Amino acid sequence: MIRTVNLTKVFRTDEVETTALNEVSFEIKQGEFVAVMGPSGCGKSTLLNILGLLDNPTSGQYYFLDNEVADHSEKQRAKLRKENIGFVFQNFNLIDELNVFENVELPLIYLGMKGSERKQRAEEVLEYMKISHRKKHFPLQLSGGQQQRVAIARALAMEPKIMLFDEPTSALDPEMVGEVLDVMKNLAREGMTMVVVTHEMGFAREVADRVIFMDEGAIVEVGTPEHFFKNPTHERTKLFLSQIL
Repeated sequence: MIRTVNLTKVFRTDEVETTALNEVSFEIKQGEFVAVMGPSGCGKSTLLNILGLLDNPTSGQYYFLDNEVADHSEKQRAKLRKENIGFVFQNFNLIDELNVFENVELPLIYLGMKGSERKQRAEEVLEYMKISHRKKHFPLQLSGGQQQRVAIARALAMEPKIMLFDEPTSALDPEMVGEVLDVMKNLAREGMTMVVVTHEMGFAREVADRVIFMDEGAIVEVGTPEHFFKNPTHERTKLFLSQIL
C-alpha cells in the first residue's frame, strides 16, 4: 500500500539547513498497524505529513497505492488525499463555528456527495463513534476526548483506505486518553490500515503489528512489538526505552 525509498526532507532558510528526514525507506502493507516512535524532533511528524500527502519530500521516492507520488503537484496530492487518506491531528483541527454534524459533513461537501447521501454517511460515522448525541454541539462544548472522536469520525466519513494519526492523545487529559485509544483499537481489529505516531507504549505494545523507531531523521530500528520492547538491537533504542519505561 505504501513504500518509501530513500525519502529525504530538507528545510532551508537563508541561514540554516535542517535535514528532517534522512533517506527513510520502509513498506506498509494493507491492513497493517504501524506505530512510529522516537524522541521529539526526530522527524516523525514530517514523515507523517509526507505520507499524508500534505507535503512533498526533497528527494527519494514515495509509492502510494503503487503510484509514485513524490513529485505530485498540490492539486494532485489534494485529490489523492481526499479520496484515500484520513488524517487525525493531535489538536483535533475542528472548525469552532460549525457544530459536530457540520464538521463531519464538511469534507463530504468538498467531495461533491449528494445531500441525502452525505447526511446519511455523517449520521452513520457519528453513531459508530458513539458521539451522535452531541451532533448539535459545537467543538468548544465538548471534552477533549469527544473532540478527538469527532475528528476521527470526520476522517472516517471519507471512507479512507488508510488512517494516519499524529500523536492523537497528546493534547488530552489522562482520563480522556483511554476512550480515544479504544476507538483506534476497534479500527485496528476491523482491518483498517493505520500509521500512528504515538508515545503510548502500552497501546503500541498491544495493538501494533510493527514498531518503527526514529532518531535524527532516520529509521534506527523496525520490528514487532515483542522485539522492540523486549529485545531491541540498537543502542539508541535501548537508551530511549530505558528513559521512558
